Amino acid sequence: MTRTSFRRAIAPGIAALALTLSVTACSAGNESDGGGSATESSGDLSGELAIGGASSQEAAQNAWIVGFQDINPDVSVTYDPVGSGGGRENFISGAFPLAGSDAYLTDDEGELSAAAETCGGDPIEVPNYVSPIAIIFNVEGVDELNLSPDTLAGIFAGSITKWNDPAIVGDNPDASLPDADINPVHRSDESGTTENFTDYLDAVATSAWGGGVVETWPKGFGGEGAQGTSGVVSAVKSGTNAIGYADASQAGDLGKANVGVGDEFVAPSPEAAARILEVSPAAEGQSDVSMAVDLDHETQEAGVYPIVLTSYLLACQTYSDAATADLVKGYMEYILSDEGQEFGATEAGVAPLADALQSKALEIVGNISAG
Repeated sequence: MTRTSFRRAIAPGIAALALTLSVTACSAGNESDGGGSATESSGDLSGELAIGGASSQEAAQNAWIVGFQDINPDVSVTYDPVGSGGGRENFISGAFPLAGSDAYLTDDEGELSAAAETCGGDPIEVPNYVSPIAIIFNVEGVDELNLSPDTLAGIFAGSITKWNDPAIVGDNPDASLPDADINPVHRSDESGTTENFTDYLDAVATSAWGGGVVETWPKGFGGEGAQGTSGVVSAVKSGTNAIGYADASQAGDLGKANVGVGDEFVAPSPEAAARILEVSPAAEGQSDVSMAVDLDHETQEAGVYPIVLTSYLLACQTYSDAATADLVKGYMEYILSDEGQEFGATEAGVAPLADALQSKALEIVGNISAG
C-alpha cells in the first residue's frame, strides 16, 4: 500500500518530547497485574504529556484523558488529532512520545525502520480499540439504507451519481429514493480511516473501485473533501443528499448504512465490528511487541461488520528518561485497563478489546521502561 507525506505538525515546544514531568513513587503504582486491569490508579503521576495522531481517536482520547486525569489530577494530557500520517511522522521524529494511528507501521516508505531507529528497538504497536467505519448519510426521505459492496464502491468511485440509480434501488427495493445527485464526502487529509475504507473497497469490489489502497483520496474520483473525521461528519450533516465515511463513534445522529456481507446487510455496531478480529490473521513480519492484524474484509461470516478501524497506539519500549517512560506507560495502561476500555465504550462508543487482546497488550505495555 502507498503512503504519502501529510504534514509535520511539530511545534518547537514539542520537539523535545514536549514533556515536563515529575513522577513520585510511581514505580509500584504503574505495574500492570497482567490481566485486564492496571494499578495506575494510585494517582502518583504528575506532569504534561503532549501526544497526537489519528483524528478517529479524538473522541475516545478525550474520554480517556478525562478518566486518566480524574485518577491522576496532577497530570495534563493533550491529544492533537493531526491524522494518522501526522501521528506516525511526529512519533518517528520524536515529537510525540506516544501516537495514535489507524494503520500499523510498515516499511513501504521506511516508517517501521525509522521508528525502530528512533526507539532504539522495535516500536510497540498495540490496538487500543476497534470501531466500525460507518457509511454515514443524510438523504432526504431515507431513514435506512442498505449498500452492497459494488454499490458502495461505485458511489465513491463516481460511477453511481444518482440516489435512484438501479444499483441502489436494487439494494433498497422498499425505500423512497430521491431523483437527486449524490454528494460523496471523503477525507481531504492523509488518513488511516481512508486507508481502511479503501482497503475494504479494494478487497471486495476491485473492479467497481479501481482506486487501490490509499491514505490520500484519489484526485480523479471527485466528491467533496473535508479535513479530519469531524470535518466529514460536519459536511455530511450540513450537506444535501450527502454520504461519507467516518468512525461510527463520532457519527452522532446521522444515518448509518447497513453493509452487505454474504446474504445479509449488517449494521455498524461495536459488537459486529469487534467480531472481525476473530476471523482476521496477524500481519506478517511483525515483532513480538506488535499486535498488528490484516483485517479479513472478505469474510462471509454472519453478523460481522467488515469495514472497521483497528486503531493502534505507537510507543517505544524504552525512553531516555524515567519520567517519560512512566507517564507513557501509565496512560497506556489506563486506556487498556478494564476501567479505561469501559470508559471509552461508554463515553465514545468504541468497541472494547476482547479479553485475550487486552491481556496481551497490557503485558507488552507493562515492560516499558527507561533505558
